[in-house]
Amino acid sequence: MAALLRDRQHVQRVRSMGVDVGERLRFVRVRHGLSQRALAKRAGVTNSAVSLIEANLVNPSVGALKRILDGIPIGMAEFFALEPEPERKAFFAADELTEIGRRSPKGGISYGQVGESLFGRRLQILKERYEPGADTGRVLLSHDGEEGGIVLSGRLEVTVGEERRILGPGDAYSFDSRRPHRFRCVGPNPCEVVSACTPPSF
Repeated sequence: MAALLRDRQHVQRVRSMGVDVGERLRFVRVRHGLSQRALAKRAGVTNSAVSLIEANLVNPSVGALKRILDGIPIGMAEFFALEPEPERKAFFAADELTEIGRRSPKGGISYGQVGESLFGRRLQILKERYEPGADTGRVLLSHDGEEGGIVLSGRLEVTVGEERRILGPGDAYSFDSRRPHRFRCVGPNPCEVVSACTPPSF
């Protein structure tokens, strides 16, 4: 009980200092090589719970945050003591992209992020690959920010609100991410996309 009280006081103190819990959790998860789904399974929570916290759409209770951190594992004090340096690297080879997790319920979607850490960054760039039939899910995504992308190969069905289009190589999309959206690979071939999102939402 005393430890939980100390954790609660510590969390209240760091929150009052404006610490970005979502960005910090994303950094620690990626550094430990875990996808959102893998961390959720370890912690015994839903994948959406981890996603919402990382996107700063929910403010986790002390108990919920501790449970998620136990799945990494990392202690609460160590988590809030981390002060990673902003990444200064400017160039990245193809094999240096950071896989940040497959978010499709059926799998088959890869997100290769440019740069390992998003601390201090306002832009997230991804190279996405969708296997045939891969889908971000029937429940449409929605989060703060803006996003856009260009299809490099294959065919991608993009739903934004009530609109739906099938995009091919060279076609692009750009929209306010608060509009419900969904991505699905159609046709027999994989689809590759380069996308950008601001602020980072994964």
